[in-house]
Amino acid sequence: MKTSAIKLFSGQYGHLIGGEWVGGSSGNTIAITNPATAEHLANIQAGDPEDIDRAVTSADRAFAKWSRTHPMERQEVLRGIAQKIIARLQDYARMETLDNGKPITDSAGFDMPGTAAVYDYFSTLPLHMRGDVTDFPDAISLAHREALGVCAAIVPWNIPMYCTALKVAPALAAGNTVVLKPAESTCLSILELFKDCQDIIPPGVVNIVTGYGPEVGEALVAHPKVRKVSFTGSRPTARKIMQYASRNIIPQTMELGGKSANIICADADLDAAAEGVVMSTVFNKGEVCISGSRTFVHKSIEDAFLEKLTNLIKCVRQGDPLDPHTQLGPQATQLQFDKIVSYLELGPTEGASLLTGGNKAHIAGFEKGLFIEPTVFANVKNDMRIAQEEIFGPVSCVLRWENDDEVIGLANASPYGLGGGVWTKDLSRAHRFARNMQTGTVWVNRFYNFVPGQPLGGYKESGFGRENSYETLYHYTQSKAVIINLNEGPLGLYQ
Repeated sequence: MKTSAIKLFSGQYGHLIGGEWVGGSSGNTIAITNPATAEHLANIQAGDPEDIDRAVTSADRAFAKWSRTHPMERQEVLRGIAQKIIARLQDYARMETLDNGKPITDSAGFDMPGTAAVYDYFSTLPLHMRGDVTDFPDAISLAHREALGVCAAIVPWNIPMYCTALKVAPALAAGNTVVLKPAESTCLSILELFKDCQDIIPPGVVNIVTGYGPEVGEALVAHPKVRKVSFTGSRPTARKIMQYASRNIIPQTMELGGKSANIICADADLDAAAEGVVMSTVFNKGEVCISGSRTFVHKSIEDAFLEKLTNLIKCVRQGDPLDPHTQLGPQATQLQFDKIVSYLELGPTEGASLLTGGNKAHIAGFEKGLFIEPTVFANVKNDMRIAQEEIFGPVSCVLRWENDDEVIGLANASPYGLGGGVWTKDLSRAHRFARNMQTGTVWVNRFYNFVPGQPLGGYKESGFGRENSYETLYHYTQSKAVIINLNEGPLGLYQ
């Protein structure tokens, strides 16, 4: 692993400002470690408000030219980023795995292809971003769509490359410039990608400042030259960002947490549903905001389903995240590991039954790794904390239901509304459930069934705005009305 890390990463990274990699104003750095081994990977800059000001100023200067580029030029840049990722897909996958702890199968099978697909998708949109024309007898009304300016993008630690693409790609497609603040714990793959892209992205169009949120987040969002902020992360941090954004009255898009309902109906394909629940529990170690962490199982098939679920989840292979056979790696940080453990201890005290897992996993050769056994709680009530609060780990809660109205009510009885799943062979029921679930995404008979252009976003406290779709461009542009008078001469009002 040490050899892999040395080949993939630089010893130290600077901020990317104005097309140059520069040191931070404070001179302080942050050590990045591998969560599977505690091995040191690299140092990054610990940014401060002075670094933010330099980055925003650079982005603001670049905006005037970038916003006036031909749509085809923006298309080529975005397509070029996608091609860079595909050309080194395995390298970027290993970077993400070493930095985050996710299995290489997740990094190489979803994260990197998905990231490239986002840049590819938005590369097709600059030419299709249009306003409107309305004709009147005496006038023509034009509505232009214009880029906003400097956009702040703040991305989380769980799926860093993919979440970065969801913000950077539409911002650039619409003609904006970006100041990106990645999570300080998992940003090395992002830094390497934009090193690789310096020959195709004009200086200042994308700027990156690394560091801790409290030191740079407020300075970035409240900067007077920032015109929009896009954030993915927790509700408490979102509330702070919205307060910072209110100082200059700038728009925001927020993709926050989830406690998604995965509804298993009596007529479901139980083998497929059990596989879907296991995948939703262990993919990316459960560190996915849209994971189906509340599994609602119809009473009539509960015993049969739980038997299949238990047998299947025990087959999950846990170990070295760089091993292509591994399906569950370590949690990304000690902080997240400790949080999950606290919920494992809480579940039985609330009255839930531990079906499987529930402990720290001991992996030979990875004694310092942050591994947790895949865990399923049964006999869960919807008002338990383990059913209401986002655990963000390989933990699923199983709840019993008897009739359709009941389960929809239970599914919606959550402060969140990000994702959901329905497993049934009844097409009418599938549509009825999907219409009535208060959530931004509903998958029918296959969880995590992502498709290009699928809007991603939440209801309620899961946030607002949509990513990954054409409508995302409306979050990164504003309209301007231009009225052309067709009647020459004065109106004759004051004669």
